[in-house]
Amino acid sequence: MSGLPALPALSSASLASRRETVADVLREAITSGRLEAGQKLTEAGIAGQLGTSRAPVREALRQLEQEGLVISYPYRGTEVLGVSQEELENVLVPVRISLEKFAFRKAMPRLTDADYAHLHSLVRNMEAAADAADAALLADEDIRFHEAVVTLSGQQHCLQIWRSIQPRVRAYFRRDASHYSDATVVAEQHQELIDALRAGDEDALDRTVTAHINTHFRAPEEPSE
Repeated sequence: MSGLPALPALSSASLASRRETVADVLREAITSGRLEAGQKLTEAGIAGQLGTSRAPVREALRQLEQEGLVISYPYRGTEVLGVSQEELENVLVPVRISLEKFAFRKAMPRLTDADYAHLHSLVRNMEAAADAADAALLADEDIRFHEAVVTLSGQQHCLQIWRSIQPRVRAYFRRDASHYSDATVVAEQHQELIDALRAGDEDALDRTVTAHINTHFRAPEEPSE
């Protein structure tokens, strides 16, 4: 159970509040890579580190299983799930392309000056994160940008699907963020998305979104035996 930050006792909080706190801590540890794929998680171990009872831990693990970050096996307990390159290329990227092409097209005629100002602020945050070499913040601002556009599309079903895959998308954003030789390119890529939205050409927007989502890094290959 190494890698979990210490938390004060949560006995005075409600069960729902404690569950969310435990889920937040574990989600952060998993998506940041501090809890690695295959690592076993026990209710007793987590509860002991976080100073809470096992009930909110049990509920938090159920929530994370629904998000696809852990998996529970009968008689074997719970393990952290990683994002494999196969899943990334064959599931997450194709789903994102279909969903976000539709959402970006729907958002394009709806965006106001205030909306563009918000998107530009997120790009500036990416620039600041790159300057500070803060890969975690860079990935988080990247997530916020895409969720903002999906939200502004007004398509609630798109937003529901996005939020169902967001934890695993965030995990691979976190993984990729540390591999950029020049992290300022992330902000530049998102500025290109803003420019494509402003241009009003749906076909060009589709191409820009597709190219953007297809930009990701391959996980390091295992050494051959």
